[in-house]
Amino acid sequence: MAEAPRFSIRLAKEDFKFSAAHFTLFPDGRAELLHGHNYRVRVALAGRGLDADGLLVDVAAVKRRIRASCAALDERTLIPARTGRLEVRRSEGGVEVRFDGRSYRFPEGDVVLVPLENVSIELLARKLWQELAPELAGTPVEELTVEVEEAPGQSCAYRAPLPVPRSGRLPGRPAEALD
Repeated sequence: MAEAPRFSIRLAKEDFKFSAAHFTLFPDGRAELLHGHNYRVRVALAGRGLDADGLLVDVAAVKRRIRASCAALDERTLIPARTGRLEVRRSEGGVEVRFDGRSYRFPEGDVVLVPLENVSIELLARKLWQELAPELAGTPVEELTVEVEEAPGQSCAYRAPLPVPRSGRLPGRPAEALD
């Protein structure tokens, strides 16, 4: 069976980026050295229908949300908050992080404790997807893809359908289109 025609918008603006330091934790108990990346973010939105004005989505609102998400991470050190493998303490205006004999101390304003198990491009892509998805409620967008690139040629895309509204109808599709 052939797939139904779909509209797809790709957003990859020059300013969808953030620079951040991190280290990735590995399953064998190792961790990378603290280092930084100039991350780039790309977004794809897809759906079968359009709104009454012939639009898949208000692109300006989506771009504002992407820029806000990037700004929250820009020029920060990203520390995973949902791992039991790090010892993280806040004290005297700073954040102290300990791991396997290493100790780091950062000014509190320089750190984002991200609600993740690890700071990987996979989890960053999913986190940004989760931040953007609520902006798309009530639009004809049915699927969202968020790609995070940490270096040229090295990226991860997280793609998932958006939740179907409680009415059971797909966004942007008239009820008769479901028959």
